[in-house]
Amino acid sequence: MKTYIIAEIGINHNGSLETAKKLIDIASLSGCDAVKFQKRNPDICVPDHQKNIMRETPWGPMTYLDYKYRVEFGQSEYDNIDKYCHERKIAWSASPWDMDSLNFLLNYDIPFIKIPSAMMTHEELMRAAAKTGKKVIFSTGMSTLEEIDRSVRWMEEEEANFALLHCNSTYPSALEDLNLKCIQTFKKRYGCEVGYSGHEFRLGTSVSAVYLGATIVERHITLDRTMWGSDHLSSVEPQGLIKLVKGIRELEIALGDGIKKLTAGELPIRKKLRGY
Repeated sequence: MKTYIIAEIGINHNGSLETAKKLIDIASLSGCDAVKFQKRNPDICVPDHQKNIMRETPWGPMTYLDYKYRVEFGQSEYDNIDKYCHERKIAWSASPWDMDSLNFLLNYDIPFIKIPSAMMTHEELMRAAAKTGKKVIFSTGMSTLEEIDRSVRWMEEEEANFALLHCNSTYPSALEDLNLKCIQTFKKRYGCEVGYSGHEFRLGTSVSAVYLGATIVERHITLDRTMWGSDHLSSVEPQGLIKLVKGIRELEIALGDGIKKLTAGELPIRKKLRGY
């Protein structure tokens, strides 16, 4: 089974459509299957006690609420993204953080809905996503097994086509916290499609997730890890993304089908060394 590779742009575009298009270009060139953004209604998503807190930004000091609006894409930007991804022959979607954003995304022919770890326990949003009939992918970072059990139950009750992603929600994640064997644990426990959403510095660990059974791999991407913003440091730069996709595709070829057989290349060696 071919691994579905999602390049998570998130808000690493920093509110710039030009930057978003550059990241789409990189993902398409690398051979990713999809890019993903994040969609929020800041009035809903930003807690009241944080809305008026001042924050230093590249655009000058502003309230946290104003900053969230500054980096949020609206219909004009997403219309442009939709058209641009079609031209670049790459799928796109976004993570809705609230019901308004979910309804907004349904205006587009997106292939899946991705629920972030932070919203995995939000029953209304999870069930609403399931009822759309689209594939629902949700991350499981910072969650207990009991919380994941409950989210899976919601999906099953709504008869959704769904997949869950093993994830650690620290940015960046330490190697000792990755616990990649949870991919196997989830496959056995839930009997559903399982993937991996990584926030670590390394690339090999995400490739290893495929060896352990992940059929979806999601990684944040950036033009430059030194750019301003909370997610850039734990994101993959262009050259790294090319290497990551290549590593996954090479592993898929190397894994084979598990059936022991003589290969065409071995036959003349066998003839030479064994005489038959």
